[in-house]
Amino acid sequence: MMSVLLFSLFLIPLVINWWLFMLMIMILSFMLMMMSVNNYFFYLSYSSGLDLLSFCMIILTVWIIFLMIMASFKIKIYNNYMVEFMFVLLMLMILLILAFSTSNLFLFYLYFESSMIPTLLLIFGWGYQPERFLAGLYLFFYTLFASFPLLLSIFYIFNKSGTLFYFLISLNTCNFYLYISLILAFLVKMPMIFVHFWLPKAHVEAPVSGSMILAGILLKLGGYGLLRVFYFLEKIDFNYFWICLSLFGMFLVGFLCLMQVDIKSMIAYSSVAHMGLVISGIMTSSYYGVVGSLLLMVGHGLCSSGMFVLANIVYERSHSRSLMINKGFLVFMPTMVMFWFLFSVNNMASPPSLNLMGEILLINSILSWSTLTTLFLMISSFMSCCYSIYLYSITQHGSLYSGLKFESLGFIREYLMLFFHWVPLNFLCLKSDIFTMWI
Repeated sequence: MMSVLLFSLFLIPLVINWWLFMLMIMILSFMLMMMSVNNYFFYLSYSSGLDLLSFCMIILTVWIIFLMIMASFKIKIYNNYMVEFMFVLLMLMILLILAFSTSNLFLFYLYFESSMIPTLLLIFGWGYQPERFLAGLYLFFYTLFASFPLLLSIFYIFNKSGTLFYFLISLNTCNFYLYISLILAFLVKMPMIFVHFWLPKAHVEAPVSGSMILAGILLKLGGYGLLRVFYFLEKIDFNYFWICLSLFGMFLVGFLCLMQVDIKSMIAYSSVAHMGLVISGIMTSSYYGVVGSLLLMVGHGLCSSGMFVLANIVYERSHSRSLMINKGFLVFMPTMVMFWFLFSVNNMASPPSLNLMGEILLINSILSWSTLTTLFLMISSFMSCCYSIYLYSITQHGSLYSGLKFESLGFIREYLMLFFHWVPLNFLCLKSDIFTMWI
């Protein structure tokens, strides 16, 4: 693990060269993929070590950062504070690698909160509209409000059990207040319905790289934190409340998605629906639920990030994110339609994709928890198909907007970027047994 961190730190002088920096991050991602995960817990040092959950998240982080640099090529063309942008991305990557690789609860909290600073800088510095400051404040205060109880509960746990290592903590007593303090910060980060208002705002105002890291990694920090906290949190009597709330949220968000007129906003709301399923799966505390949540988090990270790239490709042509203006791209960019189709069907969990596999396992775990959830699961799955097909058909069909600038049918860089999202999303399910090894 030290080799990965040192590699990342020594990349700092390379931020002045766009292509070399991007190539090095790609090499780092392949270096991580070549590491063997043959035993349960490896690269163990004082407070950092990886199991398969951390390993998947770290590879996903480095891969998405590489694709973010690829997607933000306009920053290089217009020299829009390019060096500062690359430095912020590198700091974000290092903080996320540290957050996923530590096995100490306090250090995880520290890196979990620190990763918000580069994200805010991305939204404030390279966002599109003046409302980005409000969006950043929403993100900041929602996360901080839920995080302070977590910090207090971490101090309480240290006082009671004398250690903060996930696997050594033993709580003899766990009351409702401790339970809620430990999981609330992660539920807001996921985000759960009713505390999700920061997410669509942050996505709409963020640059494409900000949206990609938010959808791809930062939402997964919440799921990762929940999975870690449930190692030692034995009081799961109240989990039924979160399952019911998340299922209701998925049902509600399906209808909300169909009401959106902004492409990025619709994709952001679909993330809330997918994360609702992940929360429900984790809360059932079953084997299928936990493994399915890991699969869906990785699948959603790739799929959602790819959809934000597509939205940005459209935005760079029409300079608008409105569904009213972005129509008829089938005529203008016929080769891009295939990727629109692939990501839209992956978003509604079609075979062969990680999303489908994760959803099958999660739906199994939720139905085995209670068969009364059938109706909500049926409607939310159906609505997921509805808004995915709606987004695809409304952007690709119809008459072209007359004010459109016919700049380019698509660059090789854009097709490569989408290809790099799509290949792991659809081919990792052929080697799905690796995701079930870590429990």
